[in-house]
Amino acid sequence: MPRLLQFEVFEVADRSTPRAELAQDELEEARLQSYEQGYAAGWDDAVAAQDGEIARLRADLGRNLEDLSFTYHEAHSHVLRTLEPLLHDMVTKVLPAIARESLGHVVLDHLRPLARELAGAPITVVANPINRPLIETLLTAGSEFPLSFADEASLGEGQVYLKLGEAEARVDLDGVIAAISAAVSAFFRIEKQEDRRHG
Repeated sequence: MPRLLQFEVFEVADRSTPRAELAQDELEEARLQSYEQGYAAGWDDAVAAQDGEIARLRADLGRNLEDLSFTYHEAHSHVLRTLEPLLHDMVTKVLPAIARESLGHVVLDHLRPLARELAGAPITVVANPINRPLIETLLTAGSEFPLSFADEASLGEGQVYLKLGEAEARVDLDGVIAAISAAVSAFFRIEKQEDRRHG
């Protein structure tokens, strides 16, 4: 069967319909405007995507910092809970023992300036009967001034009064230890309140 050929139709368009024609520079202007609109839309999309990513990163960073803060607080609380009994033992056992051993030397340090002021006047050392023999031994061995000793049961083991006529000086290591103990207790009381507040 023979093949049929088709020919292109070259009909003249109806000239009655208005036709938009653009000059070359108008066409170029339209293309440029289209390109700029597309570029601006792409830029806006990129900025919006970047803002979204920054917001997500900030939220992640905030959560991580919150987790880190909580972990630090837990570690801090654990360390303090571990230290609390050690510090209380030091205040109630170690410091009193140190105070007993050093009381004589502390009293001697207080005696020297007083003895210089009232050279030759006798100094009375008043102490708890439990500590008096130890204090007497230390002071008589290391002093070059006249001393007398008296017992006073109402004094604590870390307390000593020095009397020079009307003048008195007081050594109160018990008071120092009590102040340290109160400070340690207050510190841990505040820390426990902080723990409860942070949950």
